[in-house]
Amino acid sequence: MSTAPSPSDAWWREGVLYQVYPRSYQDSDGDGHGDLPGLIDRLDHLEWLGVDGIWLSPTFPSPNRDWGYDVADYRGVHPDFGTLEDMDRLIEEAGKRGIRVLLDLVPNHTSDQHAWFVEASSSRDAPKRDWYVWADGDEPPNNWKGAFGGIAWTFHEPTGQWYLHNFLPGQPDLNWWNPEVRTAFEDILTYWFDRGVAGFRIDVAHSMIKDPELRDDPPAGPGDHPREQERGLRQINSMNRPEGHEILQSWRALADARPEPHPILVGETFVYDFDRLIGFYGAGDDELHLAFNIPFAIAELDADELRGIVETMEARLPEAAWPVYMASNHDIRRLASHWAAGDEAKARVGLLILLTLRGTPFLYAGDEIALPDGEVPADRILDVGDRDPCRTPMPWEPGPGGGFTTPDAEPWLPMTDPDERNVADQRDDPGSTLRFTRDVIALRRAEAGLRTGAYETVDAPEGAWAWRRGDGLLVAVNLGDAPVTIEDVTGDVAVATDRARDGESVAGALELAPSQGVVVRLS
Repeated sequence: MSTAPSPSDAWWREGVLYQVYPRSYQDSDGDGHGDLPGLIDRLDHLEWLGVDGIWLSPTFPSPNRDWGYDVADYRGVHPDFGTLEDMDRLIEEAGKRGIRVLLDLVPNHTSDQHAWFVEASSSRDAPKRDWYVWADGDEPPNNWKGAFGGIAWTFHEPTGQWYLHNFLPGQPDLNWWNPEVRTAFEDILTYWFDRGVAGFRIDVAHSMIKDPELRDDPPAGPGDHPREQERGLRQINSMNRPEGHEILQSWRALADARPEPHPILVGETFVYDFDRLIGFYGAGDDELHLAFNIPFAIAELDADELRGIVETMEARLPEAAWPVYMASNHDIRRLASHWAAGDEAKARVGLLILLTLRGTPFLYAGDEIALPDGEVPADRILDVGDRDPCRTPMPWEPGPGGGFTTPDAEPWLPMTDPDERNVADQRDDPGSTLRFTRDVIALRRAEAGLRTGAYETVDAPEGAWAWRRGDGLLVAVNLGDAPVTIEDVTGDVAVATDRARDGESVAGALELAPSQGVVVRLS
């Protein structure tokens, strides 16, 4: 299970990836919206932090009904973010710093303003009509529900048919049974690979293929995941079709045919059961390179729950496959709020877990300073899915604008008070969460055991979780409410969430207070 990476894939297996929400990262022109020139200006921060790759939430032209996840042109850049030349310069400047750039691809649906849908909706005989999913009838053809509420079908009056949208009505679903759609996306991937993109995060990678007969989704039962029970349906016909794997396998072949280092495919595999999740790896080297572990991402900061997820992945992943772990993104809240409820000590423990498990960690912009979700008043809410709080701008320094934008500009979303938490202050503070995060990443780079070593659970008291990485390192965290002692540990603390413990000798027993974690070099 501890297959050593080849030179062509070591960067993403051994490295740390970091999600940038471009609209909230750095505004270069004072309009209150982050942009690509601003991101280029902040690449030095990412290099200093030790990041190996960045995933950008969608940068394509879009009417922004779903903030970029309704794509109007897969080969351009939204004017709010800059130009294609800015994207080329970002890829070049990031590469000079050893940082690769991944884009966010949205293949399940387009915007209704995309030229494909404009043509498809012009008449029933339009050449691209069959690029989307249409149905006849006086009523919707089935019981499929939209992700943001309501039915997943809208009646198109001009042509007298229903069209499918698993998300907003402005996001019509593509018909992936049509080979022309598949060819179009292969061309899109090739276009961006030729521009130097290192890969893609694939939005709702589980959703592209739909049941060709448009059969109902069956009702959720007592044994289904609570979120499926809340929805009331098991989405086995509206998405999660086995035929979708064929598309991802063809894309993997396309990526593997490129010069080394091959581009990578990272799937947003928003599934709750491990059979489906592990299936996205195929044989381990012929489908997705990385499939997001949603059960881990939405879990509580609980030793038993997290350990169980990791042990399941370790036991069941194909030998050539590689795990991936995250706890924050633009959809699921920030780590400091979701896992730590604003407790900075717990946030550091969460960061330590992410950065020391066997697998590729994804950090979300702001995790490195334990940035919590922002507060967005009702009159400033922009997102249909109530996800604005985890998308608020990055505070770089104290003062008006927080270094994100000019002092007199209004950020597109309200900022968390930059005087309370910002990058500049934490960079100057050796005891800060930012410096802790950087030091753990540096330790990961220095210790092969943290990059490629096997994972092995170590016995720990209730509320604690401990594991070995390779032969010489032990990671232990106390997620409970009482102090714990882990026996049979001898060595020196390489890094601790409580920085006063760095370098501490451990002679036979490791003691941890609540919300503490350490990495021990064993002797």
